[in-house]
Amino acid sequence: MPAITAENPLALPRVDVPAERAAARPVLTVTTAPKGFEGEGFPVRRAFAGIDHRHLDPFIMMDQMGEVEYAPGEPKGTPWHPHRGFETVTYLIDGSFVHRDSAGGGGVINDGDTQWMTAGSGLLHIEAPPEELVVSGGLFHGLQLWVNLPAKDKMSPPRYQDIGGGQVKLLASADGGALLRLIAGDLAGHRGPGVTHTPITMIHATVGPGAELTLPWREDFNALAYVLAGRGTVGTDRRPIELGQAAVYGPGSSLTVRADARQDSHTPDLEVVLLGGRPIREPVAHYGPFVMNSHAELVQAFEDFKAGRLGRVPADRL
Repeated sequence: MPAITAENPLALPRVDVPAERAAARPVLTVTTAPKGFEGEGFPVRRAFAGIDHRHLDPFIMMDQMGEVEYAPGEPKGTPWHPHRGFETVTYLIDGSFVHRDSAGGGGVINDGDTQWMTAGSGLLHIEAPPEELVVSGGLFHGLQLWVNLPAKDKMSPPRYQDIGGGQVKLLASADGGALLRLIAGDLAGHRGPGVTHTPITMIHATVGPGAELTLPWREDFNALAYVLAGRGTVGTDRRPIELGQAAVYGPGSSLTVRADARQDSHTPDLEVVLLGGRPIREPVAHYGPFVMNSHAELVQAFEDFKAGRLGRVPADRL
């Protein structure tokens, strides 16, 4: 980790440290993700478990998938299942995953690729390791983020975006101590490739030992940090944070992450995902694979699924 990098980060466009007048976002809380299993049994960390929804909005949940080294025959995925009312963002750091859906979208994502699926009015989809990975085994590590849709977009047509790792905008911190992968949104005049119904920013940052990363952050966005690997601190008061922990920032116009000077031998840097989005501030009714605005809409989603109105598994996939 990570798969997408730069031979010389110092040659990349720099993100300047915000002006001194920029209000630093305080850290409100640091939580630890519980471990569990998803789909057919692949290990995950529930990154946002225990965080109040008002701090997450417009995000619903995020799973860190792996990091796991599979033996031959062990790689697992998910069976066919429905979604309605939100977007899934699957960012693969190591390994390979195949996506297919009933709306005709899909493809293979590999190291550093992102699959962005807008479920909208509803579809069926499946995510599975390719046959060659099942046969050989290997490293698997990634994230899946759920982004809510506002009521006006919940019944929009499904959409699929395949964002290759080479499309991600690579940037460097002001002093070159951190490499930034801008997957979606805007950062200091730079734009990531992901196209979102709900305005968000998504960054995967690699922060070198002892380096400090301070970024400008939209005041109308919330702000979250999740550690994929390594350890460090968050906020100007340097709250400790490590693998599997998430930080919630309060209001302000800049945020800070710092890597500890000493990291574990197998984790040379602090790997952190930084997320922000404009809160939707609408009622949320979430149950299983559906994220709607009311209980009645959830009931309708289940009825539509049972009646086959969310699509059917393609005959060649049965």
